[in-house]
Amino acid sequence: MPAKIRLQRHGKKGQPFYHIVVADSRSPRDGKFIEKLGTYNPLTNPAQINIKFDRALYWYSVGAQPTDTARSLLSKTGVMMKYHLMRGVQKGAMTEEQAEIKFQNWMKEKEAKMAGIVKANEEKARGKKRLAEMEAKKAAEAEAAAEAAAEEAAAEEAPVEEAPAAEAEAPAEA
Repeated sequence: MPAKIRLQRHGKKGQPFYHIVVADSRSPRDGKFIEKLGTYNPLTNPAQINIKFDRALYWYSVGAQPTDTARSLLSKTGVMMKYHLMRGVQKGAMTEEQAEIKFQNWMKEKEAKMAGIVKANEEKARGKKRLAEMEAKKAAEAEAAAEAAAEEAAAEEAPVEEAPAAEAEAPAEA
């Protein structure tokens, strides 16, 4: 039975949410599966990926073939890197301690990179918010200037109408 690591779509229309599963390659996309390995939510920024690391590593090591998207998710979480290092240990290229140190260093770099992306996203959002505030302030200033101009125009017209009345009152007083 050829096993595949693939995504099962859940969620509602326009808001996808996926389960990462191991399934027989002949079963339908949302059909029967062997084991659920985790979840993937692409709507968050950055995308939220939760995987049972050990089970995903086990299934990959026994020959389950991931789909392209599943391979990308396994790579991002470190399953593919861990498998690569385990193969190096099996071939005698390095010891388990060296492989574990390499994996920990890789994970630290990955976390630092993700933290940088999250920080950049926050700064980008903050910049967009500041830009929107500035545009709102400019619009309010323009509106206030338009109101002031309208009031000034109205004030210029009103004295013209009041001036003859004032002149009419002056001779009456004399």
